Amino acid sequence: MDLSVIAFLALLLAVALLRLVELHISRRHQREMVARGAAKVDEPQFRWMVLLHTAVLAGAAFEVVFLRRPFIPQLAAAMFAVFLAANAVRWWVIRTLGEHWNVQVMDSTRLGVVTSGPFRYVRHPNYAAVFAEMLALPLIHTAWITAVAGAIVHMGVLAQRLSTEERVLLANPDYRAAMMGKPRFLPGLF
Repeated sequence: MDLSVIAFLALLLAVALLRLVELHISRRHQREMVARGAAKVDEPQFRWMVLLHTAVLAGAAFEVVFLRRPFIPQLAAAMFAVFLAANAVRWWVIRTLGEHWNVQVMDSTRLGVVTSGPFRYVRHPNYAAVFAEMLALPLIHTAWITAVAGAIVHMGVLAQRLSTEERVLLANPDYRAAMMGKPRFLPGLF
């Protein structure tokens, strides 16, 4: 097996392990928020998000190994830079939200509305970062089918997720006052 394939598979494994760490952090935050009066929102589409992330990781591995996708250094460098930038934004979000950060929708606005960090500019920086990460990651080793299919499915899953999350968030007048004038994903767009 080529060294680039081994390195790519190691990167996919590292991302999968990081997701497990994030789930652990999220569960701890859920327990803390519930103890302070927040409520977990019924969100049937969450399982589709988990499945999507798993499918992108597995699909990228499958495509690179079995369809023998080439390693293109220039594409890999550009996509790895996007991947790193997306992860920097994701961890900025996690650090900014602190105990409010969660992978599931929680009705926690009564515990306060976070308007610092990346939330100064957009309402949902984490979703933009995760979308960029899931698009760029397969392209590091030219797994373009996984990147395109994952992006298309991700848009559908995000549309459903945002519908649920914004219904909860916008029900809080403090959140509406602080965030309604801000774009959803990228400053100056959408």
